This record gives sequence, structure tokens and C-alpha cells, in this order.
Amino acid sequence: MNFIIPEIKPEQSVELLKELHILTRDGKLNQDSRRKLKQVYHLFNFIEPLLKEILAEHENLTLADHGAGKSYLGFIIYDLFFKARQAGHIYGIETREELVAKSRELAERLGFGRMSFLNLSVEDSIHASALPEKIDVVTALHACNTATDDAIKFALEKQARFIVLVPCCQAEVAALLRKNKNQSFSRTPLSEIWRHPIHTREFGSMITNVLRCLQLESHGYQLTVTELVGWEHSMKNELIVARYTGAPRKNALERLELILHELNLDELKSRFVY
Repeated sequence: MNFIIPEIKPEQSVELLKELHILTRDGKLNQDSRRKLKQVYHLFNFIEPLLKEILAEHENLTLADHGAGKSYLGFIIYDLFFKARQAGHIYGIETREELVAKSRELAERLGFGRMSFLNLSVEDSIHASALPEKIDVVTALHACNTATDDAIKFALEKQARFIVLVPCCQAEVAALLRKNKNQSFSRTPLSEIWRHPIHTREFGSMITNVLRCLQLESHGYQLTVTELVGWEHSMKNELIVARYTGAPRKNALERLELILHELNLDELKSRFVY
């Protein structure tokens, strides 16, 4: 069936794509699913070389998908990479129990034996015995608002070699910019950047990711920041790939703190500085 749908990779499980509702029950691909599939495949193209690099060094490859939801990403990575190999394990971490149960059932039905799905919060997942002390790769695809920050905290605690993030719905900073707007007007002319509500939302989203990048650089990660797919496919489009080098950027922490202070966001310091 794959050969009549050129968007689907030859080794891809058609049954999986049907279960994920990317393919219809009769094996067809609609326009919305085509966009979703393109996003996930494009992200896989960034992740695959990282997995190969780790496997070249050791066989106990581990990947944790944080805020996994229905585990689209984890299932696709397993199907395209782990399935053909005898090494490696994927952990899907999700707080919604019903989604975890469905993912477990699907993995068992497909014979994806090296996938585990854990109904855990970020704090619990950091210390859970079901997870190894170290995780090689941490992913978070469209983890909404502060869930991306939770994934970063988890990755730092687990000494992740690579972190791959597609942030989504960064509302926390924008809300604080609105809350402190009047005070900020008398404090800095930069407040003009977020004076209008639409600018507050967009600037809040952008500055959130800037702060995350500085945070990761302060912990010894080298970053690649790019777009995931064309803007016509998704507005939640920024991709952050972090590689641990062990060499923190010297002024990253200082600049992070200065930006928080300049933008009247000091109360967020505990989220980004630890």
C-alpha cells in the first residue's frame, strides 16, 4: 500500500499510521494529515543523526519524549529507527492517564517491545525508578506553555546528550508582561515592544525561547535554532536542538538575568536560573 502514497516512507507501518489517525481506515491521506506527517518526518530528519551518533558510542540508547500526548513522535521514531535495531528504548512521559493507557495498548499490539509509557509529572519522572539515571535524548514536540520548561528541567537533571524542542503556546511570559505593563512603562522604553496586546503575545513567545536558549547555553549546551517546517504549515514552528558540550557559554547566565531584570520579569528567575 505504501507505494501508492509517496509521502510515506517504505519501511513505515501502515497499521501504525492508521492507529495515529494519520491515515484513514481505508489507507488514505487527507490534507491535514499530510501536513502533520510532514512535520513529524522533518523532525525525525533532525533526530535520526543524533541517534546514530549515540549508537556509534554505546548500545543502551535511551530517548524520553516529554509531554508525549498520544506519542505520535515516539511511535514514529520507534517505527523508523528502533524497530530495525536490537538496541535502544523509548520512554513516553505523559500526565493524562487515558493517553498513557492507549499508548501502552498500541505498543503491545504492534510488538513495539522497547517502548514504555509512564503516567508521571515532571517532578516524579526525574526521580522515578522506571527511568534510568541518564537519558541520551529528550524530546518535547508542541509541549504547551511551561511544559517545555519542564522538559528542559528533566533533561538537565538526566544529563541528556541532546535536547530537541518544538515549543508551543508560551503564555507565561506574556501574562507577566501584561501584569507589569504599567510599572514597565516608567522603568524602560523597551516596554513599547509589548505595549499592544498582539505584540505582547508575540514578543512574549519569542523572549521565552530566547531565555530558554540562554539557560541551555549556561548549562553547557551548544544550540541550533531554526524553523521546523514552512510557516504555511504551522505557526508553532521554532525548533531548538541542543547538544551537550560541557563548555557553558561564559556570559549566558549573566545575560539571562539582565534580560529578566530589564523586562521586569525578575519573578521568573527561579524558572530559568538553577
